Amino acid sequence: MSTFLSSQQREIVEEIANMLINRSEKIAVAESTTGGLISAALLSLSGASRYYAGGGVVYTLNSRIEIAGVSPEEYENYRGTTEEMLATLVKSMRQKIGSYWCIGESGIAGPAGGRANHTNGRTVIGVSGPISRTTTIETETLDRVTNMIEFTTASLLFLKDAIKESNTL
Repeated sequence: MSTFLSSQQREIVEEIANMLINRSEKIAVAESTTGGLISAALLSLSGASRYYAGGGVVYTLNSRIEIAGVSPEEYENYRGTTEEMLATLVKSMRQKIGSYWCIGESGIAGPAGGRANHTNGRTVIGVSGPISRTTTIETETLDRVTNMIEFTTASLLFLKDAIKESNTL
């Protein structure tokens, strides 16, 4: 079977899908620098409509306001995505879509630098649901495509861990 996913990504997505299906839960996605790769990964399995609720590539501040429903005030004096901003974004998208979970990320894939002296290869990842949390990762590479792929894998792992952890609540 041909796939654009790495074997690691495929295994992670299969585990996420199985957990969500078994629990009758759905996921939304609010992604930026991954450019749709998180959604594509989640949608790569047959029967994805059983666990995928929707989402969008919210690459611009305006798209975060219009698509995800984030308040414009959240982005006054914007100088790059913080963990607090990402937490608001994923919570807003989860509520707007009406899903149980939302995974999201926003950062700088490179090679051009971003705002507030944030480095290339940096993204903030957040999940909203029964477990809500954020993290920041840095890849230390300037290659845009490599960063997009690594951000996707890190986001999927972050989501998988949150879903697993919620089983213990």
